[in-house]
Amino acid sequence: MKILVIGLGGIGQRHTRNLRAILGDSVELIAYRTRRLTHVVTPTMGADTERNVEDVYNITVFTSLDEALAQKPDVALICNPNNMHVPVARACLLADCDIFLEKPLSDTLDGTAELVELARTHKRIAMVGYQLRFHPCVLRLTEILKSGVLGNLLGVRAVVGEYLPNWHPYEDYRIMYAARADLGGGVILTQIHELDYLYSLFGLPSRIYAVGGHWSDLEIDVEDTASSLLEVPWGGRTLPIQLHTDYLQTPPSRSCEIIGDRGRAVMDLVHLTVSLFTRGNAKPEVFRIENFDRNNLFLDQTRHFLHCVANREKPVVDLTDGIQSMRMGLAIKQSIAEHKPIDL
Repeated sequence: MKILVIGLGGIGQRHTRNLRAILGDSVELIAYRTRRLTHVVTPTMGADTERNVEDVYNITVFTSLDEALAQKPDVALICNPNNMHVPVARACLLADCDIFLEKPLSDTLDGTAELVELARTHKRIAMVGYQLRFHPCVLRLTEILKSGVLGNLLGVRAVVGEYLPNWHPYEDYRIMYAARADLGGGVILTQIHELDYLYSLFGLPSRIYAVGGHWSDLEIDVEDTASSLLEVPWGGRTLPIQLHTDYLQTPPSRSCEIIGDRGRAVMDLVHLTVSLFTRGNAKPEVFRIENFDRNNLFLDQTRHFLHCVANREKPVVDLTDGIQSMRMGLAIKQSIAEHKPIDL
């Protein structure tokens, strides 16, 4: 198998490292990249400047996408900035590559419907990278919700916040795509994982209202805070889902609470627990993960994608699913800008 990796920043290198771990030397890795930074991003998000990433992972590099696609790769992993995803994915599909796109699908819906059609007509597998779908805590929360033990749902509260300068210690946070409007950054689309797993649990909201903006002293030109109310049709009425996202919290916070009239489930992704509180029980039932390695989420995601490629199966998050979380994120941005609810 020949795999093309597009972009060798932090996430591109993680996928490259994992491909070598899973497939070893049986995979030929090529890359399309433009900046040609040489350092190796370590598993702990440091920068090893003593080694060259292209040598370490035995990658043949091209500075032209056309030249890279002329090598006829079987698969393309698209790991460049958000606003570049669609044209690159389009070129890869036209070259008959199966594709894996890092989240979010893009920073606009322009061209996304064409990607769905191209994947269909060219019979290509196309997956969007939402590794939280493979998180044991998210899977446990899903089980609890589907079991009905919580009774009639009353509301949902989700939070994700982490101080942006601490994300990539090896680089200046001001040059990261997450901090730059010209690369499709901002906390809403960068932290879109929450929108994806909420969509997987509850479906698409009918209406969204949000407030937020650039409220801190971070030197960025995108929003760093957003608080949203998602109205989801559920059981014949509206279920309110509150979502808060920011680039500012220290220590990090990441949780989801589902409240029902017979119980409550609380997922804490920082402390790796899911607690189930039910009526009549004094103590919660606690699901806890020990010795958690976050990279296992990416390994499981990559194995799933490779399985779908080998067996021509629909991935857990396909392009249509990726468009739905994009619609939610863009509605939040629009609501903040226009100071009004947005119907989906």
